[in-house]
Amino acid sequence: MRRRKEGDFTMMSPSEFEEWAARLNLTEEAKSEIQRIRQSPPSRRVGGGRNNVSGRYSSKKMGATIQFESHKVELPAIYMMEFNDNILEYYDQPPQIKVNYFQSKKDENRKMAYWYTADFFVIEKERAYWVEWKTEEELIKKSQDKPDRYFRKNGRWEFAPGKNYATQFDLDFLVRSNSEIMDTST
Repeated sequence: MRRRKEGDFTMMSPSEFEEWAARLNLTEEAKSEIQRIRQSPPSRRVGGGRNNVSGRYSSKKMGATIQFESHKVELPAIYMMEFNDNILEYYDQPPQIKVNYFQSKKDENRKMAYWYTADFFVIEKERAYWVEWKTEEELIKKSQDKPDRYFRKNGRWEFAPGKNYATQFDLDFLVRSNSEIMDTST
């Protein structure tokens, strides 16, 4: 990884990406999926909801403007990624992925699928993953409404359809909550 100055990175060059992928022993399918994300613009423009303030952050690390949909969750997450030396690159609103799950209705399991856009795709020194950021309250509600999709496992939130999609590439799908955001107000 080339450094311009302390805490200020450039994105990986093609040869640096190949070295990183080789070190992680990524499959050709995983490399292709990651390159697709790296070369794509955000899949959608974000908008603020009832209780959200959306906006854009000018990232020195990425040399691009990064969108956020929530100034209380996603914007602090961007700050965490921007200033974390372990994170090499991060992409907002990566290309949609087709996720599958089984819906139980009247003693019958039906396979369901839909297109899903994660908040970010993150490339760290030792791994790569999609990540969804939510408030703890949203995740609790989602786990009550959709327990087959959102649940806690070993103290961490999971989104089973996203995890299943990522697994085919030996990558990961994380769900993180605002409880993981460091409070810097004190």
